[in-house]
Amino acid sequence: MTGRLKLVKPTPDMEGAYLDFACEWERHGEVIIPYGARLLGRTYGQWLADTAAYERVAPDGYVPMSTYFLIGEDGEIIGAVNIRHYLNDHLLRHSGHIGYGVRSTRRRQGWATKILGMALPIARGLGIERALVTCDKRNIASARTILRNGGVLENEVLEESGQITQRYWIDL
Repeated sequence: MTGRLKLVKPTPDMEGAYLDFACEWERHGEVIIPYGARLLGRTYGQWLADTAAYERVAPDGYVPMSTYFLIGEDGEIIGAVNIRHYLNDHLLRHSGHIGYGVRSTRRRQGWATKILGMALPIARGLGIERALVTCDKRNIASARTILRNGGVLENEVLEESGQITQRYWIDL
């Protein structure tokens, strides 16, 4: 991992890089993680406007959240992170404060550890003193990423789907 990395909020001039990012997920048969970085049928411009608005007021059932891209020095979007400003009951049980994802061709290179590490001071700046970060128990790489960033396993939750979600807390 060399060069200058930036964790930045999405801007209109990143549309091409975003579409490349999104297409890579699709080519690999995956949905973008975190959820907040998905277009969900919107244009990039609509998504961008919604993303900015969600920092202040979120739709019903959601909480205010901030989305950032991890950008390499060549302008490539390596990954995305979504920071939820506080937790509702659903987030407390299943998702946590921070969700992150890295495009498939950049995985297993330390980028997830970097993106989560860069997101933690932002979360602290939002007044979060302990960040909850979760992952599927089968996702060993994500568990290692959380542990490398100071995560402490609190428990595991059996989801209705049969998946086991691990819940980690990181003191900020």
